[in-house]
Amino acid sequence: MKENDISYDIRGATFKIYNELGPGLLESVYETALFYELEQLGYDVKRQVGIPMCYKEIKFDVGFRLDLLVNELVIVEIKSVESLLDVHHKQLLTYLKLSNKKLGLLINFNTSTLKNSIVRIVNNL
Repeated sequence: MKENDISYDIRGATFKIYNELGPGLLESVYETALFYELEQLGYDVKRQVGIPMCYKEIKFDVGFRLDLLVNELVIVEIKSVESLLDVHHKQLLTYLKLSNKKLGLLINFNTSTLKNSIVRIVNNL
């Protein structure tokens, strides 16, 4: 399965969760629900995946944590904030680059219109 197919299913699961739970809950609540929904769809989903940080050829084990990694291909970064900021986009792009992944989804559940709060970010490797 390719990244775009996975992304489509992630979006569908996201809308299902949003319609059930509504906006404004903690990010961990949405992360848990999305993890569950994606596993029910048959995906291999990992939560809070550590990414090492490399600096001057030194690899530091404690670097960053991805919210969700789906089928080892798509990173999902979940937010529940007033509005997505440029720093949130940069954060996900950094995760994509450090993990050598191509596609990530930045999802903000704290919104009145979820459709405009799911952002695809592509790492042009």
